[in-house]
Amino acid sequence: MATVKEITGPMRPPFLILTPACVLLGFSVAIWAGEPVQFWQFLLVLVGAVAAHISVNAFNEYFDFKSGLDARTRRTPFSGGSGTLPEHPEAARSALLTAVISLIIVGLVGLYFTLIRGAALLPLGILGMITIVIYTTTFLRSPFLSLIAPGLGFGTLMVMGTYFALTGRYTWSAFIASLVPFFLVSDLLFLNQFPDVEADQSIGRRHYPITLGRHTASYIYTAFLALAYLSIVIGVALGLLPWPALLGLLTIILAIRAARTAITHSDDIPKLIPALGMNVLINILTPALTAVGLLLAG
Repeated sequence: MATVKEITGPMRPPFLILTPACVLLGFSVAIWAGEPVQFWQFLLVLVGAVAAHISVNAFNEYFDFKSGLDARTRRTPFSGGSGTLPEHPEAARSALLTAVISLIIVGLVGLYFTLIRGAALLPLGILGMITIVIYTTTFLRSPFLSLIAPGLGFGTLMVMGTYFALTGRYTWSAFIASLVPFFLVSDLLFLNQFPDVEADQSIGRRHYPITLGRHTASYIYTAFLALAYLSIVIGVALGLLPWPALLGLLTIILAIRAARTAITHSDDIPKLIPALGMNVLINILTPALTAVGLLLAG
């Protein structure tokens, strides 16, 4: 029997807090728009979203272990996996089971909301489930797909999916809000690839820190940070978001420090680690603060 640590490790519990921040953003857009949202449905969406996050994490842990990547990866507090399977190889089957069961939960939640809201949710749901399963084995072999897939999952699909599940429609406001985690979460996984360049390259992965080099890739990281904040500003300027959503800009000071560190120390991993930590805070606080602004305006 697998121990609690062996079961929960591949889920990467410390990082699951990102999901509530993204779901809260979609919920907050609906509240600001005056939609009649039922709180229990918001909680059900949250269950499905957390299950999706657990599933992609567990699949990633399983495939990284089976490929031999874990034995070559230089782990940091923010990248390189949980380390559970290298320490407990017998837990690999449990990790795969966790991934599959979580994916089934995602499918059941998605099916429920499809039945009550309409088939327009299906494209997002199907794309999301496909992304969960093949992210590690397929998307990480394409520089472009490996860059946008995380943001697509946590931004476009999660925020807009939340909004549709709660309201039964899509809006430009939900879309512009979804761009904030789109750029930030893509950046989160992107910067986490910097310490893994040599290990990832050894098993055939291809992402921009490999193909362009870390220093050039650090400018892509900086550009995506800027685009996340620009999305908020454009949303407010166009009237698609209320002005209190500008609360999301409060994390810019962290973003500037993270970008400077990434550019200056792109090839010095020990000195880069503080940027990885700041990156996590930026990803959680920015959508959460934007959501607070929306709720205040609602």
